[in-house]
Formats: sequence, structure tokens, C-alpha cells
Amino acid sequence: MRVIQASLHRTLPGPAPAGSSHLIHDLLWAHATQAEGLEHIRPRPTEHGLDLFLFVRAHSDASALQQMRTLLTRVDTPIAAHGYTVAGA
Repeated sequence: MRVIQASLHRTLPGPAPAGSSHLIHDLLWAHATQAEGLEHIRPRPTEHGLDLFLFVRAHSDASALQQMRTLLTRVDTPIAAHGYTVAGA
């Protein structure tokens, strides 16, 4: 199992709504496919938004990173609708 860290930045002013980390957690699970090998998600609120620790079943770090890039690209629009953007995207 590999761990990939991703950061989501808040795009809306003010603090994140209560429960937003749970919402993002559920959103990622709803869009994940079996091929991406997602095993666990640990969101951590930060001053800029959320850090995500994505535990991934993959043969290498490079594979895990690509699998999570695919997932995060697919959920970009739903994440944006909740006031976040993937850092570096």
C-alpha cells in the first residue's frame, strides 16, 4: 500500500463549513473506481483547506500517484462546487 498526499485549497472566503471534510471524503469514495485501488482516505483540515492522505493499492509510488491524479481530475468539478480546488491543478 502506498500513501499519496493531496491538498485542497478553499476557493470561497471564510472558514470551511462544518462537515466539509466528511463531504469531500464521501465525494471521493463515490467517484473512485476499483482500478484506482483506493483503500482509505484521511482528510485533515488545514488553514488553507484540506490535506488528503490517500492510501492506495499500487505496485509503485509512480502508479499510485497516477491513479490518484486520475481520481482527482474526475472529481475536480464536484470538489469545486463545494468551494475547493486541487492544489497544483
